[in-house]
Amino acid sequence: MARGKVQMRRIENQVHRQVTFCKRRTGLLKKAKELAVLCDAEIGVFVFSASGKLYEMATKGTMQGLIERYMKSTRSGEQPDQATNPLEAKEEISMLKQEIETLQKGLRYMFGGGAGEMTLDELLVLEKYLELWICNLRSTKMDIMIKEIQLLRNKEGVLTAANQYLQDKIETVEITNIAPLTTDVPYPLTVHNEVFPY
Repeated sequence: MARGKVQMRRIENQVHRQVTFCKRRTGLLKKAKELAVLCDAEIGVFVFSASGKLYEMATKGTMQGLIERYMKSTRSGEQPDQATNPLEAKEEISMLKQEIETLQKGLRYMFGGGAGEMTLDELLVLEKYLELWICNLRSTKMDIMIKEIQLLRNKEGVLTAANQYLQDKIETVEITNIAPLTTDVPYPLTVHNEVFPY
């Protein structure tokens, strides 16, 4: 059953409004993650609920880093991809080192080899990376499964064709080997044997 067109106006029922907000917020964040994974894009999303609660997501690094990058790119008027300035390259190197350090610390923390606690910000960053990794792993797994399914379908087609060929060959052999029985010798239904007398 198809849903009707949703009217774009405020939902009056507070419970329905909250449920719709939660579902659509989750869908928006999921689409942003998928876009980041598929297109290798840096995406940041802010969502404020009606009660003023902040929901944010940054696909690479932190939201603060994305905001700073946005502010730099709008001030200078150039595209953020043009990293011709050596200062920008150094900043990017330091940011990557910080990300690597956070990931290594998270791995040590997860596997019990870490000597200290992680801060809330470090845990949030680690959680975002883990979500991206899971998304990448699931995408790769689905690609492999689709390829395997296609190979099995190809094998099924080959085996079906071979089976049909053999069935046709059996039918032609049976037709040519069947001769009418015109002898007057009766064929006994049972053969008496010394071992198994009936």
